[in-house]
Amino acid sequence: MMDNAVRERGPLAGLRVLEAATLFAGPLAATLMADFGADVIKIEHPKTADPVRHHGFQKGGSSLWWKMIGRNKRTVTLYLGAPEGQEVMKALVKNADVLIESFRPGTLERWNLGPDVLHAINPRLVLTRVTGFGQFGPYSGRPGFGTLAEAMSGFAAMTGEPSGPPTLPPFGLADGITALAAAAATMFALRARDLLGHGQVIDLAIIEPILTILGPQPLWFDQLGVVQERRGNRSVNNAPRNTYRTADDRWVAISASTQSVAERVMRLVGHPEVIDQPWFASGAERAKHADELDAMVGGWIGERPLETVVAEFEAAEAAVAPIYDIRHILADPQFAALRTIVPVDDPELGPIRMQNVMFRLSETPGRIEWPGRRPGADNADVYGRQLGLSEERMQDLRAKGVI
Repeated sequence: MMDNAVRERGPLAGLRVLEAATLFAGPLAATLMADFGADVIKIEHPKTADPVRHHGFQKGGSSLWWKMIGRNKRTVTLYLGAPEGQEVMKALVKNADVLIESFRPGTLERWNLGPDVLHAINPRLVLTRVTGFGQFGPYSGRPGFGTLAEAMSGFAAMTGEPSGPPTLPPFGLADGITALAAAAATMFALRARDLLGHGQVIDLAIIEPILTILGPQPLWFDQLGVVQERRGNRSVNNAPRNTYRTADDRWVAISASTQSVAERVMRLVGHPEVIDQPWFASGAERAKHADELDAMVGGWIGERPLETVVAEFEAAEAAVAPIYDIRHILADPQFAALRTIVPVDDPELGPIRMQNVMFRLSETPGRIEWPGRRPGADNADVYGRQLGLSEERMQDLRAKGVI
């Protein structure tokens, strides 16, 4: 029976995840798990719900962002600040495998829902705690968002033009990286549970995963005193590496990360003579001659339309990619072949398109069963059928603002 469930619902079939998290890392981690069959119960405040419901563009009173990040989740409302809400939470935890939360450190403990209490109820629970700065340290009590992590991790300092200001990304980069880390950490802890027989606490600070992704900067500074500076679209490791405007006012990106590709690019643009220069044999040395190389590459590209540039680069086996916005993504045959964007039926908006699950498993692929639902859409199912609360009890909790 379990084999059938896994093949029908995904590799996380039978796994129950409680998500008491907001904006955006914790919720996105839960979305990734829901995509692959986990039964995710999204817990929201009865009055305010998850602020993502009010972020970004809306249609017909519905948050389009929420439709994506809330997909495949059952939604309930619960006020954890009330003793009655805490008792309901304890009942939910009893049969849960994972709780993902993003409250400031000490909040669960103040509500009598700290790890000691939760593990006394369910020793096998994995508690994933996502905060801006971690559960301890001088900044742990501060409110933390992805923007602050992008600033403090070194990302903003190294992003932007050399003569311009530090630059923040126009989307939740640090949150997205943290979501991937949180999903992985949770699965690691579940594997450890299989081996050890009990759950554990995951302390995940948003400032840390993005710092790991930024590469060996601590090593460079520790060993050489090097601080990476802003270089725009260029790289300290190779050249040519930049964005270039085509004759029809489109843009392409080029990266010559290997010696062979760099040589092919320069032959293609009509400057094979630079290949014989002593400095051309090293990516780092080529980067010191970026002005010279960019002038050669940019001049050639600027005389040709996008279609010609891409075709000739592909024929020469030189790495190039057109710079896309969402219009180009939706029209691109490679994304279409991968089914990267898929249609989903929404009861409020009708057919909508969103990102598909992030990767493809050959035997147990993930899937999107439904887009994000309204707050508390599954209160009756979760509290009534799952916990066995009577209708009278639920009406009492509603009257008190607990659900």
